[in-house]
This record gives sequence, structure tokens and C-alpha cells, in this order.
Amino acid sequence: DKVLAPETVLKQRKNAEKSAINSSASAGLTKEQRREKRQVIFKRAEQYVKEYRELEQNEIRLRRQAKQAGDFYVPAQAKLALVIRTKGVNKIAPKPRKVLQLMRLLQINNAVFVRLTYATTQMLQIITPYAAWGTPNLKTVKELIYKRGYAKVNKQRIPITDNSVIEKSLGRFGIICVEDLIHEIFTVGPNFKAANNFLWPFKLSNPNGGWSGRKVRHFIEGGDAGNREEFINALVRKMN
Repeated sequence: DKVLAPETVLKQRKNAEKSAINSSASAGLTKEQRREKRQVIFKRAEQYVKEYRELEQNEIRLRRQAKQAGDFYVPAQAKLALVIRTKGVNKIAPKPRKVLQLMRLLQINNAVFVRLTYATTQMLQIITPYAAWGTPNLKTVKELIYKRGYAKVNKQRIPITDNSVIEKSLGRFGIICVEDLIHEIFTVGPNFKAANNFLWPFKLSNPNGGWSGRKVRHFIEGGDAGNREEFINALVRKMN
């Protein structure tokens, strides 16, 4: 005898077929949109590469001009700093503890980008024995975001696996891909605060070969704490 399928199974099949038709139709629409978006992203990336190259060439040109005139070239004051927490939670006074908390440096080897202003510079002075900071270059910013970058979505740590993660949170600011995010952070653009808050604090490893000496000592005294300007890039290479 012929065995009839239960009504619930038939309903499930019908719904599955219906959803398959709908999803194929929507996939056809999104394919075109995806292609257009990819083109926009490629154009933006090319534009950023051109901008970074021009900045670099301009620096070299000004340096050479100063040398020819027998002068010293003083580069523009840095607008961006990378701060890495070097000390744990024990034996920290309340004021530095609060500053570390405000900067979202809650764990040892955590790192964050900070816009350099008078206020943030004063805050960095307070946490000098407990953190290392300096001026990151483009390579450091890129490597950190690509390798260690996690997004903060609904107070959760989400890996940046796709540009859509960025677009959902920062699309209203015109930031739709990783390259947009890197550009906003590196140039300290008008939406720096939103872009920086979107990034979860980076969790770095201990540096290869260990720390140079007593961590609490200042960098210029042979330690690791405090401002190390462009030498922060070498430290990040060891920790990333």
C-alpha cells in the first residue's frame, strides 16, 4: 500500500521550497549590490594609498629642503598615540587605576589608540609607570587592525571577519570597510571617536625575547614604561 507523508512534513517541504525561491531572488539582487560595493571599496583603497604616498613624499621633500638650507626640520606634532598597558592590577594607586580604566586598559598587554590632546597627554603622564606609548606608523595601525582587530557590537567582542560588520555599526559615518577604518584612525579624522570606540582594546602577547629590563623604569632609563615615540612600532612588532 502507498504510504502518505504526514501533513506536517508536507508543510515543511512547501515552506522550504518557498524560502529557497525567496533566497535565490534576494541573492540575485545582492550580487549586483555586492559588485557595486566592491568597486567603491577598491576605489577608496586606491585613493587612500595615493594619499599616504603623498604624505610620505611631502615629509621627505621638507626634510631635504631643510637640509639644503642648513636648517633642522621639525615634523608636525603627532595627533595619534598607541598606549600599551605594561603592568598588572596589583599595587596601583587609585588615580592611575581610574585613568587606565577610562582608557579601557583593563588587562596587562592591552593596547588602544588615543587622540593626543592636552587632556590625554596629562592622563598619560599619570599612568607613566604602568604603560608604554608612542606614535604608531601606518604599518603598525594596519597590522593591529587586520591581525588583532575585534569589533564591539552590543557590548560583545566580535571578530572582524567581513566588511559588513563594520558597515552595520559605522555605515552612518561613511565607514564601510577595513580600509576606511584604518584611514579614520591613522589620520585622526572627524569620526575618530566612533571608529576607536568600535574597536575592542587589542590583546597583545608578551614581546618576543621578553621586556628589556625593569618594566616600571622609564624607557630612556633602560626600562619599558613611558613615552618611546616612534620606537613603539618595534615593540608592537614583537608583541603582535
